[in-house]
Amino acid sequence: MNAKFYTLGSFEFPADALIIKGKLESEGITVFLRDEATINSDPLISTAIGGVKLQVYSTDKEAAKQIYDEVRRYASDDFGNPILCPNCKATKSEIYYSRNTIFYKLFPFFEPRKYKCMQCNFIIKHPK
Repeated sequence: MNAKFYTLGSFEFPADALIIKGKLESEGITVFLRDEATINSDPLISTAIGGVKLQVYSTDKEAAKQIYDEVRRYASDDFGNPILCPNCKATKSEIYYSRNTIFYKLFPFFEPRKYKCMQCNFIIKHPK
């Protein structure tokens, strides 16, 4: 069987992926966690290999995306308000780290926080 997969999301920690996996499986969707064992054996390489990839069959893509969007937690500011995209005015953003310099690759906790709009992919700087 030549199955095609769709990566629904990537997670830095396997535990985060397991929560979504449980919800999807309870809805009858088969889920695969790519690189889970690798990151469990050496958590420090998670960012280097792109985290744990939560994958579903391509035929289940739309149903899985709908369920994932229902339970997904989007970014909020220090007061609990959703981050508003200045480009498209959507409130569905996630924390984004570019890690585009060697310094930030070695010390990712020093990189300034940014957000990526899940609707238009606009990068938003952390509101002050």
